[in-house]
Amino acid sequence: MKIVPPPVPENPRSQRIALVLQGGGALGAYQAGIYQALDEHDLTPDWVVGTSIGAINAAIIAGNEQPMRIPRLREFWERISHRDNVDLNQVTDEARRLNTVVATMDAMVRGVPGFFAPRPFSLFPMGLAVEPEFASFYDTSELASTLGELVDFDYLNSRKRMRLTVNALKVTSGELVSFDNAHQRLGVEHIMASGALPPGFAPIRVDGELYWDGGLYSNTPLDTVLDDEPRTNTLCFMVDLWSANGPEPTTLDQVQTRQKDVMFASRSQQYINEYLKLHNLRRTLHALHEKMPGHLKTASDIQELAALGCNTTMHIVRLPYAGRDWHMASKDINFSRGSIEWRWEQGYKDALRAIGSKGWLNEVADGVGVVVHELPPYDNSPLKAVAK
Repeated sequence: MKIVPPPVPENPRSQRIALVLQGGGALGAYQAGIYQALDEHDLTPDWVVGTSIGAINAAIIAGNEQPMRIPRLREFWERISHRDNVDLNQVTDEARRLNTVVATMDAMVRGVPGFFAPRPFSLFPMGLAVEPEFASFYDTSELASTLGELVDFDYLNSRKRMRLTVNALKVTSGELVSFDNAHQRLGVEHIMASGALPPGFAPIRVDGELYWDGGLYSNTPLDTVLDDEPRTNTLCFMVDLWSANGPEPTTLDQVQTRQKDVMFASRSQQYINEYLKLHNLRRTLHALHEKMPGHLKTASDIQELAALGCNTTMHIVRLPYAGRDWHMASKDINFSRGSIEWRWEQGYKDALRAIGSKGWLNEVADGVGVVVHELPPYDNSPLKAVAK
């Protein structure tokens, strides 16, 4: 069932609203804050696309009725956060950094309650063969229980549901697969598969096939939205948790941080360029068909070219996580409660900045396929828009 959002001041043209959430472990609390701001301003997405932690957040959002979405998101992030020994607002920056190191080490040694735990007596770390479902350092069965409690899968798969798409990588072929409740019934295993990042987490078997984290193929599932058919005018909020740009590293930790940022950073510009090529080709074919003499047109030509024709516009609002996290390579496993709360608050504030500018309401010239809206520095400037 296609859901069309009602016209509201922030979306008077009733464009489809999509929310794209990439992987990033503990950094995903930033995504929750963004969703809260969208929900409070009548910009609740009718389609959420996620990978890894983005798939978990997306499932909690799509798998609950509107009044329960924020409470369930908060419950999830509070469950998996590590209680701090001090009030991080009352101590020095160095003390906060030390607390972060302790929280990160605790997550690595003892796991994260409600999420993952070490595998006792596992032969896998010793290099010995084990069953594929146990080929990992950590056991994620606790996450399955958590999702079972916080996601209403009957609602997620009902006719009144929000659309949810999560991406995973087929282990045996390297193929990226999208699990979509618009086309199939989704369960815990589909969400778990999207977040099964090796070697920490074992692959998840779905319908007989093993799947790993979709972020191994593409950590930002923007292409899922760009490639969707039939084409429709869309307002897409894309959350970036990793930065492709950064300073020259000088220490081992900085090198590892920069490596991880580059590996998992968004490839959105590449996807947008490919989308624009196809968009312009569709428009050209449509224009050529319009100029053809009537006697040369057949019914099948008209039907086929009508399907190929494309006059839609995609507004992409990019929301980048700007936390520096002391340039720690392990920032995505820093589940310190203070860090989680800070990221949520930053996501909320950044989304409010985007909503306040409402750059997608400006008129767009005919033929423009994509308009990318970038957040400016924190100086009350409007969103910077680039039409393409």
